[in-house]
Amino acid sequence: MFRNRNRASFGRHQGGFARRKFNKSANGGSYSYPKSISAGRRISQATKSELGDDINVFIKKAAETASGESFTPHNNFADFDIAAILKQNISAKGYTHPTPIQDKAIRPLLEGRDLIGIANTGTGKTAAFLIPLINKIYTDPSQRMLILTPTRELAGQINEELHILSRGMNMYSSLAIGGANIHRQISDLHRRPSVVIGTPGRIRDLIERRVLHLADFRTFVLDEVDRMVDIGFIREVQYFVSLLPADRQSLFFSATIPPKAREVLQAFVTDPVTVSVKEQNIPENIDQDVVKVNGGNKLDKLHDLLNRDEFEKVLIFGRTKHGIDRLDRQLTEKGFKVASLHGNRRQSQRQKILRQFKEDQIKILLATDVASRGLDIDNVSHVINYDLPETYDDYVHRIGRTGRANKRGAALTFVD
Repeated sequence: MFRNRNRASFGRHQGGFARRKFNKSANGGSYSYPKSISAGRRISQATKSELGDDINVFIKKAAETASGESFTPHNNFADFDIAAILKQNISAKGYTHPTPIQDKAIRPLLEGRDLIGIANTGTGKTAAFLIPLINKIYTDPSQRMLILTPTRELAGQINEELHILSRGMNMYSSLAIGGANIHRQISDLHRRPSVVIGTPGRIRDLIERRVLHLADFRTFVLDEVDRMVDIGFIREVQYFVSLLPADRQSLFFSATIPPKAREVLQAFVTDPVTVSVKEQNIPENIDQDVVKVNGGNKLDKLHDLLNRDEFEKVLIFGRTKHGIDRLDRQLTEKGFKVASLHGNRRQSQRQKILRQFKEDQIKILLATDVASRGLDIDNVSHVINYDLPETYDDYVHRIGRTGRANKRGAALTFVD
């Protein structure tokens, strides 16, 4: 596992973006900022009650949770009792040492234990549950697994990682998500895939059409349950749990366990192992700062930033779908090639846009928080919070899209 290194910095902004000094080093280059704190604008009531009035509180808290210490796992992937071909796929994926949650979770999952994982996106939890469960299905092909996620994008990413880790193991999976052709998904389900990965709305639709039978699945994963609670899917989750066979292996992942999720948890797991990797550290190689507007033209300041050479691959977050569409039009009129991602896009559009951004066909992606969780996109040089995040967790998820794979990144937040 690569070692995270964090540095948060603050700049004094007189109506614009602070001047930065570029420092050359053996590891490439980094930007340094003047070490002073500028006042941020007042933020939402929910955010104020959590962290105070100033966006700099987000930045300072992120700096305080940074981990400068390297993690030493107790296990190596070679130590786990899994198939040789799976070990080869893990190595080919580039995984060298288990992350904390992988180190703690894989062995009890291989033993068939239920598990509660308190972990954020970005901690390696997807591989933590996929590795032992792929081995379980490979050992016994009659086993079937259902994975429930809150968003289509996260479902798609889990499916991609499943394909990589199960290469050559004769394992077939199916996505059951909204916004995609349901008749094709029904056809896929008739083939009895080993793994079904889906979102609550589409899973319920397929159950009601009597083409998906949860009694067929002996392994069930609920991923990012707190997010499902946030977006109103708790009743669907309770309904799914009621349909599951009593004899099953159950995995429950959540960054927090809100009261509504506790009822699900009590009915879902039996004698579980609890693994907590709750704190999501901000890598030291993310430089955090604010862009102070001071009553100026916000769009003009964004335009000036995007014209700088160092803004090579940029992810810009806005709060609403309509706001993102408006910013898309405005930047396009200014000559930028951009794409936008939000909940009103058809699934085929969302997949195409993400592929284009990953493959660098598009260098500027505008998005609502639908893109802040679970998306692993290489080489994002900058994340820009054009609109303030609602909560600290949203801030952490957003800026975590840059500074990945031990590369430097920058996270900028616009304030009035």
